[in-house]
Amino acid sequence: MAVRIRLQRHGKKGKPFYWIVAADSRVKRDGKFLEKLGVYNPNTNPATVEVNVDQAVKWLFNGAQPSDTARTLLSYRGVMLKKHLLEGVKKGALTEEQVTERFEAWVAEKDAKIQAKVDGLSKDAAKTKADRQAVEKTMSDDRAEARKPQPEEVVEEAEAPAAEATSTEEAPATEEKTEE
Repeated sequence: MAVRIRLQRHGKKGKPFYWIVAADSRVKRDGKFLEKLGVYNPNTNPATVEVNVDQAVKWLFNGAQPSDTARTLLSYRGVMLKKHLLEGVKKGALTEEQVTERFEAWVAEKDAKIQAKVDGLSKDAAKTKADRQAVEKTMSDDRAEARKPQPEEVVEEAEAPAAEATSTEEAPATEEKTEE
């Protein structure tokens, strides 16, 4: 029996999430599986990948072959690194303590990168929201000013008809003088 570590699709239409499973390669994509190793949710930003590292390493040492996407996700969470380090222990190049120390350092660095991205996204979202609120505030103030009648405009409108009346009276008088 050839075992594959692959993704099994779940979720509704347009909102997928996946289980990372160890399954017989002859079984359908969403069919029976041997063990659930983790979860992958591409709908979040950044994508959420949770993997049981020890179980995944166990399956890899037993000969399970990951699919291309599963290999990428396992590498993202450090499973492939841990497998590589443990092979070094088998060959005598490293000790268990060195493997644990290196792996924990790598995980801490990776988590810091992920947290930095999350913080950056939340700062960008907050800045965008503040900018939108400032624009809406100015637009609202402009609309309120436009609705409110200003006393200067009322006075100018009252003076305008009076000025027209005097100009019409003067115009015929000048015409009459020219005819004489």
